[in-house]
Amino acid sequence: MTDNFFEERKDQSEIKAKIVEKYFDAWSKVMISALETYSRYDKNKPIAYIDLFSGPGKYEDGSESTPILILKKALVNPKLQQRLLTVFNDKEKRHSDELLKNIKSIPNIDQLQFEPQVTNFEVGDEIANYFQKIKLVPTLMFLDPFGYRGLSIKLISSIMKKDNWGCECIIFFSYDAINRAINNTIVQQYMIDLFTEKKLQKLRNKLDNYNLSSPRKELEIIEHFAEAIKEETDAKYILPFRFKKYNANRTSHHLIFITKNIRGYEIMKEVMARESSEQNQGVGTFEYNPATEKQPLLFQLSRPLDELQDLLLQELESQTLTMQEIYDNHHVDTPYIKSNYKNVLKKLEEQRKITVNPKVGDFYVDKKGNPILNKKGKPKKRRKNSFTEEVIVTFP
Repeated sequence: MTDNFFEERKDQSEIKAKIVEKYFDAWSKVMISALETYSRYDKNKPIAYIDLFSGPGKYEDGSESTPILILKKALVNPKLQQRLLTVFNDKEKRHSDELLKNIKSIPNIDQLQFEPQVTNFEVGDEIANYFQKIKLVPTLMFLDPFGYRGLSIKLISSIMKKDNWGCECIIFFSYDAINRAINNTIVQQYMIDLFTEKKLQKLRNKLDNYNLSSPRKELEIIEHFAEAIKEETDAKYILPFRFKKYNANRTSHHLIFITKNIRGYEIMKEVMARESSEQNQGVGTFEYNPATEKQPLLFQLSRPLDELQDLLLQELESQTLTMQEIYDNHHVDTPYIKSNYKNVLKKLEEQRKITVNPKVGDFYVDKKGNPILNKKGKPKKRRKNSFTEEVIVTFP
């Protein structure tokens, strides 16, 4: 790792930290609620946050990185204070020593039930084999290597295996470095570890035999990595967020979220959409690009809600579905969040391009015609300017 890597917290690092912190906040609440609510779970089970490439916890300008932000988040939540296990690792001893010092300086850090663990080993097969042998408590794993060494499908698989309930992974994927390494025989084993040998060969053939544009090449690399994860692990949902380089319209990194659970996917999509540097018609670009502030016109030319409207009319022709069913069946692997679907469906209703039940002011019924009751046990009436999950939509 270069000596100046932690000298300042650039905008990209701030957005990355914000996404991880916001998702951790939502994830931890869901995990604790499930442990408290469902009898099949151990009500006293801890949850864990593990960062295997943690760095010193602070940049030279004093701004805090994810380890300190996560611990401070836990300290203001009494339930997290009692449940959160944290493990931070960095192979550079000077960084792990500095992190330990920064952790100890956090006010009231001793209020945590479990003392934060700080280690300094090099991440490789040994740690992947260890995780493969044990059953993890619900764990959010953050993997942010400087480059790609230590990041592997084997490690991801050990976290995302089927019996690890509540385990999810966030990876800072160094696209720029990986792009340069794919055809470099000196680091071939690292690329095999990352993509698997079969997927790497398929990717190399695609890149060698087609004259791909830079955006298409990027798409192929990310797609092959996502395919390898889905084929080699129990993860079902993968969500990338792009970071563009400063003073250049080229990609530096992707933040890639990996989960087995559709609810986690939905939550992270909401977080990433809101942290996008640009919103087109209320749809996040899933990208942080400093250039958007200098060239806003270029990003206003895209009209993704209009595209969603056309997609729904074409793909759901002659179907009758609730708003929730439309969202559930359609949103995976798209940039759209639930509010986007509600806005489009309201617009289609206003244009009389769809039939809805109930109309504003009428009472809700299910598909069998039975009334839907509110929390007080009375028939629920549809309010003006609303398009709730129970609204039934018929497409022409």
